[in-house]
This record gives sequence, C-alpha cells and structure tokens, in this order.
Amino acid sequence: MTVLIAGGGIGGLALALSLHQIGVKCRVFESVKEIKPLGVGINVLPHACRELIELGLQDELERTSVRTSELAYFSKHGNKIWSEPRGLEAGYKWPQYSIHRGELQFILLHTAIQRLGKENVITGHHVSHWDETPDGVRAYFTGKDGTTIGSEDGSLLIACDGIHSAIRTRLLPDEGPPLWSRRILWRGVTLAKPFMSASSMIMAGYPQVKFVAYPISRPDERGQQMINWIAEREFAEDYEWRREDYNRAAKLEEFAPWFEEWNFGWLDVPGLIRDAEYCFEYPLVDRDPLERWTHGRVTLLGDAAHPMYPIGSNGSSQAILDARVLAREIQAKGETTAALDAYEAERRPATSQLVLLNRGNGPERVMQMVEERAPNGFNVVTDVLSREELEEVANNYKRVAGFQVEALNAKPAIVQPRATVAAQAS
Repeated sequence: MTVLIAGGGIGGLALALSLHQIGVKCRVFESVKEIKPLGVGINVLPHACRELIELGLQDELERTSVRTSELAYFSKHGNKIWSEPRGLEAGYKWPQYSIHRGELQFILLHTAIQRLGKENVITGHHVSHWDETPDGVRAYFTGKDGTTIGSEDGSLLIACDGIHSAIRTRLLPDEGPPLWSRRILWRGVTLAKPFMSASSMIMAGYPQVKFVAYPISRPDERGQQMINWIAEREFAEDYEWRREDYNRAAKLEEFAPWFEEWNFGWLDVPGLIRDAEYCFEYPLVDRDPLERWTHGRVTLLGDAAHPMYPIGSNGSSQAILDARVLAREIQAKGETTAALDAYEAERRPATSQLVLLNRGNGPERVMQMVEERAPNGFNVVTDVLSREELEEVANNYKRVAGFQVEALNAKPAIVQPRATVAAQAS
C-alpha cells in the first residue's frame, strides 16, 4: 500500500523523503497547483539539521544557507543581555542553519521529485474527506474551485496541511480559528551590510516591542548579505485585527515609528525596515494543544498538529522531527495504527509542552525580565539578572525542545538505514 501525505510543505516533504529512505511507498498531495518559494527566513536547529543531513541534503543546505554561529539578546537600548554560541560553535556535531523558508522547501521538493518520481508529488489536489477501508483509507480530492477530482487508496493518511489544516478541521469541526496573541509580526528581507559576526542571530527589545534579525545568505561581491528581520508589536485588547489575512503586504506606518530610535550603531533597525525588498504581516497565532492527534488511520503532523509561536526557532524543526519519528515507527511497526499511536505517544507530549512554553516567550523571557527590572537601561546585565537566571532560562528551553548539546550528540539516529535494521534483525 501507499502512505498518503496531505500537504507539500516542509513537514510533508520531510516525511516523504523519510519514508522513501526506509523503502515505504508514499504520495504527496498539495492543494495549490504551483508550489512557490513563499515566506521569509527561518532557523533550523541542530537536532533538525541532523535529520536533513541524514537525508543527504547537506550539500544543498551549505550552498543556500548560513551556518548560525551565535544567538544574542539585547535590550531596547541595544545593550547586550545574553549571548551564546550556536550550532557547530556550541559543540554540536551538526550546524544550525539560517535559510529562506522557500529555499528549504524547494530543496525538499526537488529532492522528493527526483527520488519519488514526479508522479508521486501531485499538486492541485485538496483532501476534502476520507473513508476508512478494510485495509486502509480512501482519500477524496477536489480542485481549488471545489470540483471533484477523484480518490486514492492508501494505508495511512497523514495531515501535513498546516495551521489551517482541512483535515484537522474535519476532525475537530468546533475548534474554531487559530488563537491570536494580540501581537503581529512584520517579516522582511533587506540587502544590507553584515552585522556582528555575519552569522549572528539577534533579538532586541521585549515581547511587546521586539526586533529579530539574522542573515540568510553569505556576503556578496559588494560585501552585503540578505538580512531576514522581524518587527513585533503587541496591540490593545480592542484592536480590530484583520483576521482574514495571514500573509499580507506590510503597511510600514503601522509599526516602523515604534523602531525609529533603534539605531544601535552595530545594527540600523530603521534602515533595515526602510530598505526592505519586501515585507509581510503575520499575526502571532497558535492553537491549544490537543489531547489526541490520531483518529484511526489518520494522524496530524507539523503545524496541523501543534502550531506554535515562532519563538526559539522551533516550528519547522519540530515538523522535521515529527516526520522522522513517524518514519521510524512505520519502519518498526509497518503501515499500521500501532505506528501512528507510537508516534503520537512520543511527539504529542513534547510538542504540547513547547506550545505552552512558547506562550511564555520561551528563551526570550530574559528580555521581558530585563524590561521589568530595568526599563531605563543598565550598565552591567548581572546588576539586573544573575548569570544563574540567564543560564537556567536558556538551558530549560533546550531541554524541553530536545537540543541539549551533550544529549543530542550522544543520541542515536532516529531513523536507522535499512541495511542496519536488517543486520539487527538477523
């Protein structure tokens, strides 16, 4: 039989490549007719980079991304709160990559077409509903205009169709829309001079007014890099958010004035905003953790299962980990409900904890603590926060997210090559 994957995003394509790696047939069905390299920059953490590298994608990642070497937090005055090495610089066996989301999706897409065959990566197919069959599941498809296309039989149906998952909505018809935090992100890309190490990721301010920046390309012949940036504002309870818009062209006047004085010398925030090649508006939304992902031969994965705030660089990373754990369980238990149950038993508690931790601002909580204790600035951060407090926040998040250095380096691969599994069985 064939595993049916609904959604050709990062999670769905990572799952398709993982199933191909273990010799399980699968087909990807994407709703849009043409997959385009949408979005802006993302960070892929070392535990997820390990999985992409074990899928044989390191050369493409090295060509199109930046190895993130440092993460630093600053106050709204530009004073350093905390910094730590990242990726290989922190002692991981695998790098952390900063990359345009569209670049990563296209690496996965082109590799999936090459390995699975173009006939197994199908666009313009939206899963409208499904039926359980005696030995699997039958999915029914419509086009964008709602016209019926046909059906496909498979062993399992995996919903990788994002935060607005049609499959999740069908399973949970009363859940309602994603939950808005009263915060909006404006995400842009600007060609500019490198800052700090030219591979640093910075966060400045505090949750109500925050700026994030990191490079997603190497310096060009003129010494400039593509800098991905995020400006964030919190709005009042009565603010009427444009709820129908999730990828809207930005209106600079709605947020740029809040950052006019944020030229720190080493980083010109107003200049990055002003000179952006493009900028989009995204509401900061998530959903409450679920008590159940799996319903018979159907389960959820990635943002369909656990949409979370983009704090701690965990959205795409957790989808990749979902894909790898699900592939491992299918390898061990076959294309069965037992595999889905084992996958959920590991991944649902871990990601539910992350969703809730990100609502409390995750590792960015140090910025809020500084704002509360020293709103007018500080000379030395340890006058405001002890080193122990800083380290506890950072280490607790790594523990929950599953990327503590020593533990990850010692952890065996999630998916074992087929030759290794065969040898162990004999």
